[in-house]
Amino acid sequence: MNAIVEKALHLWGWHSADYSLVAARENAVFRVRFRGETYALRLHRIGYRTDTELHSELDWMAALSQSGLNVPSPIPSPNGETLLTIDNTQVDALTWLNGAPLSEHLPSQNRVAIFHQLGQNMAQLHTISDAWNPPKAFERPAWDRAGLLGETPLWDRFWENPYLDTQEQAFLSNLRTRADALLSKHEHALDYGLIHADLVPTNVMYDGTQLTFIDFDDGGFGFRLFELATALLKYIDDPDYPALRNALIQGYTSKRGVDLEHLDFFILLRALTYVGWNISRIHEDGGLERNKRFNETAKNVSKHLIIN
Repeated sequence: MNAIVEKALHLWGWHSADYSLVAARENAVFRVRFRGETYALRLHRIGYRTDTELHSELDWMAALSQSGLNVPSPIPSPNGETLLTIDNTQVDALTWLNGAPLSEHLPSQNRVAIFHQLGQNMAQLHTISDAWNPPKAFERPAWDRAGLLGETPLWDRFWENPYLDTQEQAFLSNLRTRADALLSKHEHALDYGLIHADLVPTNVMYDGTQLTFIDFDDGGFGFRLFELATALLKYIDDPDYPALRNALIQGYTSKRGVDLEHLDFFILLRALTYVGWNISRIHEDGGLERNKRFNETAKNVSKHLIIN
């Protein structure tokens, strides 16, 4: 990767800049320091997104940033390009925003206040996105009924997870059928539009005052309740979950209305997606343990729902 970074630094005019790897998950992200400024350089996972999808992501992030939301903004190269392909790897550069992920630092004394702000920022993201007119070539994934429960969902066929036993697979298959029937009844009445779709603790930065949303890799069109559900699921077993949930909802509804009748149902849908997501990652460190945890979470969430 270093060879690609060196070429990228040359193309962006950041000759002899200092750089270091700060994240290596779906994408590799490097912190670049050049003449007193700090930037983020992203090397995208090969084959995950098309150039059109990435250009759309960058356009969307720029619009959000220009409208006052605290998100990274693309930095064009001297030639005016925001996305370059270097040695078969898509590369872009973004502004650097300070803070630590909530996964690393969620202070115990003001968790509720942070979740209230998180809800407000999520509402702001949705409102700005609804008012924005995307370019004609705009293309992002759809977290719609097909993307969540269809034959080829965005994050794989969770009900066929090969590392679950036949009884567990049958349970998830039946759950999928009932969930699809329920969503088909209500999908047209639900708030739907552009969502980040991955506001998990690693993608929300906190600097002690402000929250920043990063990693729009999975952002696209989806149900706004799915956005709320994604932010809540990781905390569902925490003792203060009811307070965090209420704070998130109060923050969101202070800026934007939302019908919460099916929120718990979307928490289940979010839980199911992780059972699918882990199929191709089972051989990573902790993959088998994670598979068991994701399956148990989905089953536990489903126990509290009546899906007809």
